[in-house]
Amino acid sequence: MPIVDFRLRPPSRGFLATKIYANAANRDRYTRRLGFEPAASVQAQSMPLLLQEMDAAGITRGIVVGRTTATLGSVPNEDVAAIVAENAGRFIGIGSADTTDRRRAVAMIEECRRLGLAMVNLEPGVMEPPLHADDRRLYPIYAHCEDTGMPLVIMAGGGAGPDITYTAPAHMDRMLADFPKLTVICSHGGWPWVQEMVSVAFRRPNLYLCPDMYLIDLPGMDDYLRAANSFLAEQLLFGTAYPFCPLGPYVERFMQLDIKVPAREMILWRNADRLLDLSLA
Repeated sequence: MPIVDFRLRPPSRGFLATKIYANAANRDRYTRRLGFEPAASVQAQSMPLLLQEMDAAGITRGIVVGRTTATLGSVPNEDVAAIVAENAGRFIGIGSADTTDRRRAVAMIEECRRLGLAMVNLEPGVMEPPLHADDRRLYPIYAHCEDTGMPLVIMAGGGAGPDITYTAPAHMDRMLADFPKLTVICSHGGWPWVQEMVSVAFRRPNLYLCPDMYLIDLPGMDDYLRAANSFLAEQLLFGTAYPFCPLGPYVERFMQLDIKVPAREMILWRNADRLLDLSLA
């Protein structure tokens, strides 16, 4: 069975200057608090080791998620496209855009399109100024994406802002109501507001949740799993949040979760295959 990792930041190019690689002590602290040891590829900052770890874990494709932020670092969209080109068939690229300048954001979104990147990642809560997902200053950006059919990834969970309100699902719910034809993937799955974000996904079929590093052995896990085994199987995506979680051990833990086989297949690859037209079926 193929596996698509929907949140993977490889040790290459501009990613090495972002906080997740530049501040290794902070990253490894998160890894160990989640019950893992840092991956060898992370410690060595080695792409060949990462590819070996992907093969060993059975991860068919990695979704490389770029970023443009004020506090966590930025990765040029050209770097994301180059990583995809340098590793043919292994990665799908998601670019990013500056949420503080709507004209620059639109230009960056169109740049992503020219570079062949599949989606655009926005992280408004970690910009200057930080913005909630339903801030009206973001609406021209959302409207452009909806009008042009560009799906969005929005970080709304974990440390997605200066305080916990930037992960609160009500902001995402209001925005999704205003843009019902905009496909949105919520990275970090709205954690720790799990029940609330699951209810937003129940209301909004254009919302997909990728709980990634916050899925396993944390408060809220049972709510994700109950939703996966009932109404939400077609709106959940698998992700490791690498380099925070090592690939093999994370996949091993995921496979031990009490998820029905049809739902497991949807989460591991079928939903990503449908969103990205990967032709894995």
